[in-house]
Amino acid sequence: MATIYKEIRLEADPGKVWDAVRDVGQVHQRLVPGILVDTRMVGNAREVRFANGLVVRELIVTLDDDARRLVYASVAGRATHHNASFQVFAEGEDRTRLVWITDLLPDELAVPIGKTVEQVAAVIKRTLES
Repeated sequence: MATIYKEIRLEADPGKVWDAVRDVGQVHQRLVPGILVDTRMVGNAREVRFANGLVVRELIVTLDDDARRLVYASVAGRATHHNASFQVFAEGEDRTRLVWITDLLPDELAVPIGKTVEQVAAVIKRTLES
């Protein structure tokens, strides 16, 4: 199983970062505007629409306010398995380390999804620091 590990260092208040991450129905506005153009909640899942028209259904597995951790799993699509988590760590009053871990199969998807993670991470950083 491939794992993509990404740390995003932010000049932003950890509480505000967690507030944006945990707002799972507004990810297209609060974390990655321009990459995602819409989010629709369907029970405990969200359907996210990418700017290129791709729609992905993500089951919300864990939303843990104490640990500041979100876990979601993509269902259907190219991957036979896709599980990801975001966790927010305070590194001072106005500094945050956001850790994004994705586990997926087949392994061959690691390169294209890794490129997407890099693009999305840059948008997350720009959005949360503005």
